[in-house]
Amino acid sequence: MSTQVSERRIRNNRIRRQRELRHHFMMGILTMMLVIGFSSVFFGFRSKAQGQEERLYKYYKSVVVEEGDTLWAYACEYALNQYYDSPDTYIQEVLHINSMSETQITCGQHLILPYYSAEFVS
Repeated sequence: MSTQVSERRIRNNRIRRQRELRHHFMMGILTMMLVIGFSSVFFGFRSKAQGQEERLYKYYKSVVVEEGDTLWAYACEYALNQYYDSPDTYIQEVLHINSMSETQITCGQHLILPYYSAEFVS
């Protein structure tokens, strides 16, 4: 009779440990899901807030080249670091937009220049 009681106690202990393991496993999964959910919500709001502060729209303007103007000067005025790696990148875009093969510009020449503005014009 004592062996039956011992076996029953052993079996009950094994079942209890398995339940505890399942409980701990499920709590771990639930905790991970909550952490992932909260972090995605937190970082999602944070990135939206940053995007709203820095939203700029790309526009194009036509300019008439005046005496002493250079593409480098236009690049320094209109090329923003967040959109162009360097003034040379801006100059290459201007050359492409205006179908130019050389960087030489002349007084009276019309150029289309890209620029960015926070103001939305529809």
